[in-house]
Parts: sequence; structure tokens; C-alpha cells
Amino acid sequence: MKLDGKNVGFAITGSFCTFDKILKEIENVKKEGANVVPILSFHASSMDTRFGKTADFKEKLKDITGNEPIVTIEEAEPLGPGNLLDILIVAPCTGNTLAKLAAGITDTPVLMAAKSHMRNNKPLVISVSTNDALGLNFSNIGVLMNAKGIYFVPFAQDNPAQKPKSMIAKTELIVSTLENAMEGKQIQINFVLL
Repeated sequence: MKLDGKNVGFAITGSFCTFDKILKEIENVKKEGANVVPILSFHASSMDTRFGKTADFKEKLKDITGNEPIVTIEEAEPLGPGNLLDILIVAPCTGNTLAKLAAGITDTPVLMAAKSHMRNNKPLVISVSTNDALGLNFSNIGVLMNAKGIYFVPFAQDNPAQKPKSMIAKTELIVSTLENAMEGKQIQINFVLL
């Protein structure tokens, strides 16, 4: 249990269709013995969508983690100076957040958490969920993949026929990705083509 006793920041951005899968993976990280600190982007913390109400989502996060979600830039900033996290994952990580992270923009709680955490040379994990991974965001993914200390949950196309530029992370690999990243390794898997 490589995550046992570790402080894991779980930063969530507005890919609302993935929230149910993300909640399941947060439960799995908790089962590994980690303390999970939820961090929400402005959109994730304020937008009711066809996938659910934000108040319900925040309540579920609090019930699972035992921690109140961080929802402001001011709350996220002390994560770095206080050296409060062992590892941080952005899951789901939208194309908007990918682009801003690659450009060094810090205008949401999630981006502030990432910037603040990375100052301590500790691992940042990205779980991609974007409709333009093979489009406008392809270069941003390349920039982040080449950056020291950033690791990716393995990802692939989710619907090549109808959304040829869309890619999504294999969220069931979040725990393994976190464990490998804690050791400075990028998880590697083989995809079988059907």
C-alpha cells in the first residue's frame, strides 16, 4: 500500500460526465489508506449540469474524504508553502486546464494547487478528459509530458468514429499511476487494438 498515510490532493475540473467514475477512484485511493484533499475548479464547484447538482457532488466528496473541498485560489495557495501534499492528481483534467497548465496560467483553485504543489518538486499526475486531445490540445499534452515531475494516467481515444480528436484517461489506473509517480515512474501499459 504505497499510498498508505500519504496526503493526496485530488483536483477536479469540469468534465462533468466523468464525475461518477472519479468518485469511485477517490474511494479507491482512500481504501489504500491515503488522506484525500479534494480541490475543485470554479466550474466544478459552481455549475449544476445534467450530470448532477454541485451541492450534491461536494457533499459526496466530503463524505468520501472526510475533508471539505478547497474551492478558492486563496485556499489552494498554502498547499505548496505548507508542503501539505505528497502527490497531486488533476482528474478529470479538461483541455482548458491542460492548456493553462502548459502556459503557466494560474487562475483557478486547481491551477493554483498545481503550481503551489510543484514548487516542492513533488509529483503531479494528470488524468486527461478532453474532446480536443488530438486537436488544439495535442501540443499542450506534449509540453506537459516532457515536463519533469508530471505523470499521466494512461489515456486513449474514447469514441474515434464520432469524436476523432477526443481522448480520456483509463481512470481505473489512477491508483497504479499514483503509486508509480510516487517512485518517479510513468506507468506503462499495452493497449490491445480491436
